[in-house]
Amino acid sequence: MIDGLLSNITGWLMALTSDPAGIIGTPGAPAPPATGITEAATQAGSYAPPPPPADGGSIWLMVGWAAVMVVAMYFLMFRGPRKREKKAKEMQASLRSGDNVVVTGGMFGKIVDVGEDCFLVEFGTNRGVRIPILKSDVLGVREPKLTPPPKEVISDKES
Repeated sequence: MIDGLLSNITGWLMALTSDPAGIIGTPGAPAPPATGITEAATQAGSYAPPPPPADGGSIWLMVGWAAVMVVAMYFLMFRGPRKREKKAKEMQASLRSGDNVVVTGGMFGKIVDVGEDCFLVEFGTNRGVRIPILKSDVLGVREPKLTPPPKEVISDKES
């Protein structure tokens, strides 16, 4: 009984909201039919999906944004690292015997011999120790600064 009453009230309210002229709500007008909730909702048109835009602009807008995102991801994820790798390979290919280098472990050494895929590097003051290092492990050409930093001298006038 309550279900029938609720469906009648819902159908009547749906008919009122979809009637722009107000014909159904006027005195003496016929009562709305006693239909179920789904029938009243489909008659009123409130559950219909919105129509697609006539110009199709939103589809091209989404395609444009997707293209912008793909280009941005290319520059951020692929192009930058490739440029750094290319510079590193060019630097490693240009190294010759006698160059002072720093390796990935943070050690400084001097290149003694250049092989196909590695360098023979002397580390420290012991000239008899030569260690083969992969070319990819060389970070750059750099000599270590072996001078200690200057000590601060506090004069008697300042204190």
